[in-house]
Amino acid sequence: MSCQTHIIVGPGALGRLLAVSLADQVAVTLLGRRPPPSTLTLTTPEGEQRTRHITALTANDLAPKLASVVHVTTKAYAVESAFSAIADRLALETPLIMWQNGYGVQETLTQRWSGPVLCATTTEGAYIHGDDNVVHAGHGNTALGHLESRHGDLAALLASTLSAAGLPTTPVDDIRIRLWHKLAINAAINPLVARFRIRNGQLRDRPFRPMVETVITEVATIMAAERIPKPSEGWHGLVWSVIEGTANNRASMLQDVLAGRPTEHDAILGPLLSTATRHALPCPTLQALYDVLNVR
Repeated sequence: MSCQTHIIVGPGALGRLLAVSLADQVAVTLLGRRPPPSTLTLTTPEGEQRTRHITALTANDLAPKLASVVHVTTKAYAVESAFSAIADRLALETPLIMWQNGYGVQETLTQRWSGPVLCATTTEGAYIHGDDNVVHAGHGNTALGHLESRHGDLAALLASTLSAAGLPTTPVDDIRIRLWHKLAINAAINPLVARFRIRNGQLRDRPFRPMVETVITEVATIMAAERIPKPSEGWHGLVWSVIEGTANNRASMLQDVLAGRPTEHDAILGPLLSTATRHALPCPTLQALYDVLNVR
């Protein structure tokens, strides 16, 4: 794997976490609309610091056919434009890994791109601190697979690379269901922490805990109507285990609000609300959160 070049599109918190983590395993190039920092420092959940020099470019500077693998880590609403900027510089068989919150754009790229498109869902927590520091706020796990359960060997190979980089990853053949599960987690955490500007762990306390419980109940009803299998630990167990594991994290939507950027509320809440409408299910809490975030 050392001869491979992994292109990471999007120098946000997740992109930087991937870049520093993978740098000891493969050649890494980090792409942004503007050149990202070429020296990045990762602060681990244990408080240790690791600094790596990364090739940092814009899409216009990317050499044709350089990429062995492309990780797309931009926000869901920016994926299509970001990918369009580099598509003609990629070999047609180049694998993509989609790291987005929410659900929808994964289907779009799977249908559009000629090469294999794998989807990742992760509970790793990270946030940017300063210009060139990324904080790995909480260890998690990643699942990786194709929406139609194809390319199992590729998923296993890339999962091995990510795991060796310190990001435990499992190749799976049910990534579509897992993306719905991640949607449930994101819906219960991101909108509330963004609205109230709190860290994940504060959701355990009043007045936020009852709000989380209400959101989980609404989401569980939607999932049951859509016949999405519930996780082994149940919807409540799943969400609260992630909150515990990322207690110190600033969720991605909170980071967007604090930075004055658009949020992914459409990608996260939109699929749930449209599914609820299709099944004629009331979901007043989810709708209220969507309305609040939609006017920001």
